[in-house]
Amino acid sequence: MIPLSVLDLSFVTTGTPPRMALANSIDLARRVDELGYSRYWLAEHHSLPSVASSAPEIMIGQIAAVTRNIRVGAGGIMLTNHAPLMVAERFKMLAALFPDRIDLGLGRAPGTDQVTAYALRRRLEERKGDDFLERLQELISWESRDFPENHPFNNVFAMPSDAPLPPIWLLGSSNYSSELAGMVGAGYAFAHHFSDFDGIAAMLSYRQRFTQGWRETPYAILTVAAIVADTDEEADRLASSWDLNWLRRRRNELLPYPSPEEALAFPYSPDERARLYEHRKRLFVGSPQSVGRSLRAIADATKADELMITTPVFDHGARRRSYELLAKEWGLTSPVEPEKMFA
Repeated sequence: MIPLSVLDLSFVTTGTPPRMALANSIDLARRVDELGYSRYWLAEHHSLPSVASSAPEIMIGQIAAVTRNIRVGAGGIMLTNHAPLMVAERFKMLAALFPDRIDLGLGRAPGTDQVTAYALRRRLEERKGDDFLERLQELISWESRDFPENHPFNNVFAMPSDAPLPPIWLLGSSNYSSELAGMVGAGYAFAHHFSDFDGIAAMLSYRQRFTQGWRETPYAILTVAAIVADTDEEADRLASSWDLNWLRRRRNELLPYPSPEEALAFPYSPDERARLYEHRKRLFVGSPQSVGRSLRAIADATKADELMITTPVFDHGARRRSYELLAKEWGLTSPVEPEKMFA
């Protein structure tokens, strides 16, 4: 059975303020580490009232410190927001503190709206157009030390210099990132949970174009949204929050994540209900058995090496329960007895 992992956005809800959302992330990481999940990745979003995860590198350190086995990483660092040297230094430091447990996922988008993106970058050197590839090459060069002869950066070192840059993963929601990941030999993670692009095409394209680089062999992660409950009916109730949150974002109404009660009472128009019906096809909702069947099917179709699960629900207890039920259905086994983890 292929591994399961977690993508966490630290959801802020109408009942969970941002600081509590961050504490919930640490609690969930402890639990999925016990359950046998393989990775725990933190997203980078800015000025979004439903997401508290704005500085994943800080949360990575916090979570790695309270877990033992699970790999912890960024899903991802939005490279256009950061100087490559700063990214290299932060992740080499994490790699030094938590050897062989840190992942570096990189994204092209800013993770926010244009005004916030401007505020993030306004004191940085102004660049025109999409400079992601240039930034990626510079980031890798801090590790490979292959700057051209007489380049001023040859006298600059990313510290700690004796710690390796963690494995690089390129994140994507279209064919561009899949092709780039294949060309540079990086791992690849496709965002099925929000992308309108054909995930099968992106995942297979990555494998077809892969050449040895950062990795010797291709490795593709499919990120999906899944909500699991004891019954299909309960899972559907929990998923109603996802429906309303998605509709509000389409209207540019940025609010904390709503409760199922608020979502079920919302007066959707017939057109909105039709759009929600189509959007629900992107979400895996139901009992452990029904979600397990659907996830196995999409993993087979995309040739995914790993599934990464994000569970967008209102209640933290229900989120924990969803991951517990899925772990049991998937056949995950705990790498260590929970009571001995922090002995």
